[in-house]
Amino acid sequence: MVKLYETGAYLLNGKELIPDTPEGQNELSNKGISVSKEDAAKGTIAHSILEKHNTSGNDEDLKIKFDKLTSHDITFVGIIQTARASGLEKFPIPYVLTNCHNSLCAVGGTINEDDHMFGLSAAKKYGGIYVPPHQAVIHQYAREELAECGAMILGSDSHTRYGALGTMAIGEGGGELAKQLLGRTYDVKSPKVIAIYLDGEVAKGVGPQDVALALIGATFKNGYVKNSVMEFVGPGVDKLSTDFRIGIDVMTTETTCLSSIWKTDENTKEWFDVHYRPDAYKEMNPADVAYYDGVVYVDLSKVRPMIALPFHPSNTFTIEELNANLKDILHECEENGRKQLTGDVEFNLTDKIRDGKLYVEQGIIAGCAGGGFENICDAADILKGHYIGNDEFTLDVYPASMPVMMELVNNGRAADIMKTGAIIKTAFCGPCFGAGDTPANNALSIRHSTRNFPNREGSKIQNGQISSVALMDARSIAATAVNKGFLTPATDIDVEYTGPKYFFDKSIYENRVYNGWENAKADEELKQGPNIKPWPAMPELTDNLLLKVCSVITDPVTTTDELIPSGETSSFRSNPIGLAEFTLSRKDPEYVGRAKEFHAVEVERENGGHPCEVYPEIKEVMPVVKEMFPGADRTNTGFGSTIYAVKPGDGSAREQAASCQKVLGGWANIAKEYATKRYRSNLINWGMLPFVMDESAFAGADAENPYGFENGDYIFVPEIKKAVQEKAEVIKAYIVNKGMKELSLRLGDLTDDERTIITSGCLINYYRDN
Repeated sequence: MVKLYETGAYLLNGKELIPDTPEGQNELSNKGISVSKEDAAKGTIAHSILEKHNTSGNDEDLKIKFDKLTSHDITFVGIIQTARASGLEKFPIPYVLTNCHNSLCAVGGTINEDDHMFGLSAAKKYGGIYVPPHQAVIHQYAREELAECGAMILGSDSHTRYGALGTMAIGEGGGELAKQLLGRTYDVKSPKVIAIYLDGEVAKGVGPQDVALALIGATFKNGYVKNSVMEFVGPGVDKLSTDFRIGIDVMTTETTCLSSIWKTDENTKEWFDVHYRPDAYKEMNPADVAYYDGVVYVDLSKVRPMIALPFHPSNTFTIEELNANLKDILHECEENGRKQLTGDVEFNLTDKIRDGKLYVEQGIIAGCAGGGFENICDAADILKGHYIGNDEFTLDVYPASMPVMMELVNNGRAADIMKTGAIIKTAFCGPCFGAGDTPANNALSIRHSTRNFPNREGSKIQNGQISSVALMDARSIAATAVNKGFLTPATDIDVEYTGPKYFFDKSIYENRVYNGWENAKADEELKQGPNIKPWPAMPELTDNLLLKVCSVITDPVTTTDELIPSGETSSFRSNPIGLAEFTLSRKDPEYVGRAKEFHAVEVERENGGHPCEVYPEIKEVMPVVKEMFPGADRTNTGFGSTIYAVKPGDGSAREQAASCQKVLGGWANIAKEYATKRYRSNLINWGMLPFVMDESAFAGADAENPYGFENGDYIFVPEIKKAVQEKAEVIKAYIVNKGMKELSLRLGDLTDDERTIITSGCLINYYRDN
């Protein structure tokens, strides 16, 4: 089904793969092909797009300027507030503000609608584009109205992926969008380009989520495509509709790649024609000889209906495999889940086995992954003439945009779905991040959406609740609905897919979306509700640091949802201090109290006071430090918190995963590695040190505490400001309360601007000072 090459490979004429081995080199010679690997690497589609947008003049250290930006209502307030504090006058490129996350104005009173009104007033003042709630989810609007072949789009949502439409798109934290709004660049090392070679043709009943889950299962855990560009090529691409390609493409985020791009063809052209944007299309193919740093070979004909069990999109099985080994697989999933969960909850899956079959309580087809036209039409064909029953199982369908909804109404598919007992709702991202359709306690939901992290479905582990999500394709969700909640792959259903033609009604957006691009109204007043607060002042980096470990997380991977929970907390995204109260609340509920308590020490120091007066423990710690570093004192030593996690930052691009730690007095993260570039960038943009520990640091750790840290440990980092400025490769630090035990820390590659951002204290300070 999926095979990973152990070497790079050459692609000839977009079809033939030649591995980069001695045998492969001989084959190239026999074909009369003489080209260096470096020159052939310039033949990828990705290279041509990056080269066009790079302003550095350096092929290795890229400084990218994007063509367009897009954000939603969890992120755009903070981004605009950051840019305003740094001198924003007007949006320099088209910037779309969608309202698809905090769409429900039911939690926190006026909070969400106040954010929407802020967005509309900002679009007027700075010349932006405002998409009202329920009109479209962020990525569907971007596909329909923004994407164009050869362009680059930066979004503040991690699933910013429009590669199937020839657009290289990247999801990052808000700080990176603020840089673009201020005319700065997105700085990144030239990424590897990995060929995703599609061959064969999918079987009837197999959908895009099935292919995507097969890819994620094969590449996430081994990091094969981490921080790389996935370039989709091969003859199998030609046999997929554009909607199908989009459904695969949006899920590439879950592999931890940087971005994605697909070759384009007549199918892509037709898609743009249907959306009244023919000028956005151009044919894009790799050069006759192109070199890729790796290859993921996918035989589409062997892909079967897939399921990703809790609690990660990479926890994949074929549905056939799961049904054949139901008890064993579910029991293993329970055991792994219990290790990952914290709190007094009982996580069960095996109790859902009824008469040898898996029963689920809920089905959802929604959002940027599941809410596409073809997904819903195929699901409607399966559902037609059936009913979902009147027991626990429910089915909700969310078309990704109002134009998609309109066409489903016009062609009768909406009626077919509703006759089954299923519910159709407006465009909304809520089911994907826990702000809608939360299942009952201990229920299992199957969803064609993007993620199934713990509590991502909306349950609150801190309140003793636990439900969970398994990811599936819309077709198999519909097949399960036909069987009234008993897990069924779509390949088991005898159905003729009708494949109706899509007609896009552009008047829906023309009549409702505010388009202020190139029409900024400087005199427009920003509407700021009482929950919209500015960022608090943040100190610059001091010469030395005394860090207190306030959370130790030993899970193999820590998601941004665990660092700052999604769901109901999103109502506080425009209030940095209010939101910070939720930091790590589902993973380590005591963290906020620990961090705030120690933050008071730094506040006292900044105000010229004596830290030991507010935190007597300092009287015991600083004398130990001064024995080795007698010059360290409150005039040159900052006091702040840190967390240790093995591999933090998988998942969402939300910058609040880092900014909330900073608001609570965080100065650093310490990790073995960072799951994604975007989380590490978020730390840097909020002036936090992204420390990585040398493997040697773990050599003396005992079996009970293999990571060497405990809550309450103090870490002294001498001359840290100098180390950052002078690009020290290894930074010596000391665990104070373990007899000044020496640690070797690293910061990895940092650009000169990133070093200045860190020493300035955060991105806002950096712009203020420069």
